Amino acid sequence: MTEPLGRGPGAARGHRRRWPAEWEEHQATWLAWPHNPETWPGRLRAVEAAFAAMVEALAPRETVCIAVDGDPMQERARRRLEERGIDPDRGVRFVDIPTDDAWIRDSGPVFVADGDETALLDFRFDSWGGKYPPWERDDAVPRGVAAHLGLRRIEVLAVLEAGSIDGDGRGAVLTTETCLLHPNRGAGRTREELEALLAETLGARHVLWLGGGIAGDNTDGHVDNVARFVAPGAVVAAVENDPGDPNHAPLRDNLERLRAMCDADGKPLDVVPLPMPPSLTADGQRLPASYANFYLANGVALVPVFAAPQDERALAVLRECLPDREIVPIPSADLVVGLGAVHCLTQQQPRLRGACKEADSQS
Repeated sequence: MTEPLGRGPGAARGHRRRWPAEWEEHQATWLAWPHNPETWPGRLRAVEAAFAAMVEALAPRETVCIAVDGDPMQERARRRLEERGIDPDRGVRFVDIPTDDAWIRDSGPVFVADGDETALLDFRFDSWGGKYPPWERDDAVPRGVAAHLGLRRIEVLAVLEAGSIDGDGRGAVLTTETCLLHPNRGAGRTREELEALLAETLGARHVLWLGGGIAGDNTDGHVDNVARFVAPGAVVAAVENDPGDPNHAPLRDNLERLRAMCDADGKPLDVVPLPMPPSLTADGQRLPASYANFYLANGVALVPVFAAPQDERALAVLRECLPDREIVPIPSADLVVGLGAVHCLTQQQPRLRGACKEADSQS
C-alpha cells in the first residue's frame, strides 16, 4: 500500500490510526548490530559494549530483536553478549536484515494500531537528506521487519525519520521546524502538508512545533535530543544554562514554546527542564550529546550518560518523572561519536491487538 504525502488511503481511516506512546507495553525492542567503522572510527568495540549493556537491561523485560547481516555478524554479536554474561539464546532474537548502519530509530519501521490490527509504516529513508551514502539497505529495513513479523506494511512516499517525532499516544506529536520542514527532506514542504501527513499516518490530532535541535546534530534537529513526552501531558525539555553555549538560545526558545502549548485535548503541558551534559567534541567536532535521548521500555528507562558531573542531576530528574521505571544509565561517550545515542539506536514494537506472536516465543 502506498500513501503519498498529504493524500492516500490513510486519510479515509486516519481516525482509526494510533501511534502508541513509547511508555506503553512493548512486545519487543529492535536494534541493528553496529558494524560500520566509518561511523565509530577506532571505537567499534566500545560501541558494541554499550549495545551489550542495552541488551542486558532489555532482555529480561522484553524480546530484543537484533538485525544482523549474516552468520559472521551474528557470531560477533553473540560473542560480545557472552562477554558481558548475557545468554544470546535467552530473550534475544537475531534477524537476518542487512543494514548500512545501526540507526534503526530512523531507518526502521514505525508500528501503529490501525483499526483492529497492528501495521508498520515504511517511510522513505534517505540518510538525513542524502548525507551518508549508501543507504539503500537501511531504506529496506522496514520491508525486512514486516516480512519477519508477518505484519502489514504501509509504504509512505514521504521522507521521515522516527527520531524527528515524539508522541503521547493520544494524538499529540512533538517535532521541530528545522528538520521536518528542511528542503533536503523534500522541496516545498509546508506545515500544513506535514500536519496532514502526521494525521494520516500516525493519527496525530495536534502537532507541537519546536524550533530546532542541538549543536552537532547531523539530522537537522531531531526532537529526540531536545524534548520528549514522559507521560500524557508531561514533557521533559533539554535546557542549557550557559549563555555562551550555542545550545542556550535555541533550547530556551523551545522551552518557552512548550510552556505555552497544550496537548491534543487542550490541556496545558507540564514541562520539566532537563539539564544538558557539558560540551563534548571529537576531532574538533561538537557532538550531539543529550540526556533527552533516552529510551523507554517495559519497566525501564535507558538513559545516555557521559561521565560528566551533570549525569546524576539528569538521572534524578528522570527518576522523578518516571517513578515506576528503573533508570539504567548507558555509557554513551563512545556512542555519541557516531552522532547519536540510545534512542537513535532503538525502535519499539508495541504490544497491540493483532501483533505477531513470534517475538513472544523467546521472551
